[in-house]
Amino acid sequence: MALTSLVLLGATGYGYGMYNEIVGGYTTANVLDEGAGGPKPADGATDILLVGLDSRVDAQGNPLSKELLARLNGGKADGELNTDTLILMRIPNDGQKAVGISIPRDSYVDIPGFGKHKINSAYARAKATEMRKLRAGGESNQAQLEVRSNQAGAAQLIKTIQGLTGAQIDNYAEVNLLGFSEITDAVGGVPICLVKSVNDSYSGARFPAGEQEVSGVQALQFVRQRHGLPNGDLDRIVRQQVFMKSMATKVLSAGTLTDQSKLDNLLAAIKKSVVLDQKWNIVQFAKQMQGMTGGALDFKTIPTGRPDLKTPEDGDAIEIKPAEVKSFVQGLLGGQQAPPSSGAPSSSGSRPADASNNAITVDVRNGNGKDGLAAQVAELLAGQGFNPGDTKTTAARTTTVVRYPRGEKANADKVADALGGSVTVEQDTNVAKGRVVVLLGKDYKATDGLAGQPLLRLDPPGGVRAQQPPPPRIGSNGAPCVN
Repeated sequence: MALTSLVLLGATGYGYGMYNEIVGGYTTANVLDEGAGGPKPADGATDILLVGLDSRVDAQGNPLSKELLARLNGGKADGELNTDTLILMRIPNDGQKAVGISIPRDSYVDIPGFGKHKINSAYARAKATEMRKLRAGGESNQAQLEVRSNQAGAAQLIKTIQGLTGAQIDNYAEVNLLGFSEITDAVGGVPICLVKSVNDSYSGARFPAGEQEVSGVQALQFVRQRHGLPNGDLDRIVRQQVFMKSMATKVLSAGTLTDQSKLDNLLAAIKKSVVLDQKWNIVQFAKQMQGMTGGALDFKTIPTGRPDLKTPEDGDAIEIKPAEVKSFVQGLLGGQQAPPSSGAPSSSGSRPADASNNAITVDVRNGNGKDGLAAQVAELLAGQGFNPGDTKTTAARTTTVVRYPRGEKANADKVADALGGSVTVEQDTNVAKGRVVVLLGKDYKATDGLAGQPLLRLDPPGGVRAQQPPPPRIGSNGAPCVN
């Protein structure tokens, strides 16, 4: 987002000198297969893999100082390198809203050539293998060893993600601890809101409850914390999604793009710690993204099963059903139907969005008495692919029902299932064809069905309804209050 914003500004009059400096100023890596990176991907979307590394070296392979690691609360370099943040960004060819798909770090998946392991070890396993080969071949320059083995790790991670999701990765971007801290510092602060105060020695996160702004090291601490959170890494994913949406809005705002010092700091941070694939045509990408704003960006999480899956070597992991993940990812493209699947929910109760839901328009009537509930339910149903209709307040009622026109009970059943499955479904000749009407009664609680999901269409990872919090309040700074 930062790099694209700078290129856009350069291409529209900021200055030819700065434009050249931007386009030629970042580190690249040869990590993509032949055929990737084309202008119009055949699978219907430009797919970008965004990776957050816990690396203790910069993009050029130089080690970070002890003092800097201490400031970042990065800990001691122990030879391990994990990709603790994985987001697949889908940008449809037809101009629809972009979607960032989070993949939990502990997802138990097949890593080609290594068997089944947690997905955050794919990069590290290939990196370690390549490092041994390079040393055996006589390479002794430590910076070169880091850069070349990292490329092997990134290439392995891309293969793993492609196998899991069915998407063809067209571009790749990674950022390390230092880069994330300095980029957010250059932006000048991102609004967040916490339900409760936190004090975590592992990440260094020490924040009061409520609304606040974070940047630099504090921003890094906010998105890294998982210890001490009710749902561990799954809560961390929601934090990252909320933060990135807020940051995208901030970076693409006029105030950021027209501030000379922020632009200079942003460019310096990108050059130091961001790695992009060698085929990424930044100018072409910038033109494609001219309509992008924070509001044109949603975040979701792949469907997951049980969070305590026992594994032979990796301890507890998150259960993943590849067929469900592929169906979910493909279903996010409105012009394509999701691949056939059983339609059965996973063991956790989560269900991928059905691409055919967008043919069903849902009107919501609030007879519950709780202000704003109709709009909230309509938003959450839209997050499951349903076409939002109108929302109104209606006379108070006791029970919640879903009404449908003659011959369209299947549509109503889909809506009822999305609301929790225990909702009464009944025919109503006054309902127009292609529409479904939801009448919310006093029996509809905020924790029923979809109402247990956070706002802003940030799908809760894990899918275990009993573990999910009620919808968060939105702070006056625009950020949802999260764990």
